[in-house]
Amino acid sequence: MTAIVVTGADLAPQALALLQGHDVVYAGKAPTEEDLVALCRRHDPVAIIVRYGKVGAAVMDAAPSLKVISKHGSGTDTIDKAAAGARGIEVVAAVGANAAAVAEQALALLLACAKSVVALDARMHTGHWDKATHKSLELGGRTIGLVGLGAIGLRFARMADALGMRVLGFDPFARDLPAHVEAVDLPTLWRESDALSLHCPLTEDNRGLLNARTLAQCKHGVIVINTARGGLIDEEALLAAVRSGQVAMAGLDSFAVEPMAPGHPFQGEKRIVLSPHIGGVTSDAYVNMGVGAAKNLLQVLARQAETT
Repeated sequence: MTAIVVTGADLAPQALALLQGHDVVYAGKAPTEEDLVALCRRHDPVAIIVRYGKVGAAVMDAAPSLKVISKHGSGTDTIDKAAAGARGIEVVAAVGANAAAVAEQALALLLACAKSVVALDARMHTGHWDKATHKSLELGGRTIGLVGLGAIGLRFARMADALGMRVLGFDPFARDLPAHVEAVDLPTLWRESDALSLHCPLTEDNRGLLNARTLAQCKHGVIVINTARGGLIDEEALLAAVRSGQVAMAGLDSFAVEPMAPGHPFQGEKRIVLSPHIGGVTSDAYVNMGVGAAKNLLQVLARQAETT
């Protein structure tokens, strides 16, 4: 029986049903590279389903039979794709499996920022009634700029359009965009957006995309939302922009280093709304991502079996 390693502690029952006939081995909730290397040496898997941790060359070399690495989700930045390609290992992702969940989280963060949900809740719980002094931001008629127009970005674009927002989008790979999304270049996006939302994968080309220079090109008082990857933002620059008022509010679900360490400068910052990278963590997305990851790896294994 061939082995499949899961870099996590569980997999949806629906996904396990698809993998019957394989020995599914779990690496635990927070596997280190050493854990994964040891597990691969012990079981020599034909496939790895990536949930947590990173899969690099050392892990791949510990599994001589490895044919495919399948991401439990859409972001493959935790997989060394160059190392995989050099070893003839295919990398696949369950693109779109968590699109609804992440788009909804982006909308929740946008609304939380525009309507001061967290701050007003805290004030109410301590006995304050700020009706006479508080004004929220109305999103209808405002412009939102989306970086990334894949499954998640386009789903979020529909939500923003339904709110009556003008939707600008930048994605050099997107084709046949819907009528409610206006394709623009990045300088236009920075200049014209009242709110920004990131929905693109992290690459070496776009690491630190939002930095001191690009934030300075944005409207004063812009809202920043990130449910993609923390590495897209220069966190020190964002913090400075929030404190100066250049960024009015930020809603963040992903961070440069995860989990966030105690004492991170974002903690306690009243104009930054935080969530622990749970945009894609819903019961439905859990099933969709597991099934997608299982189907993808099985397709690769079947195709490779036909050609040998």
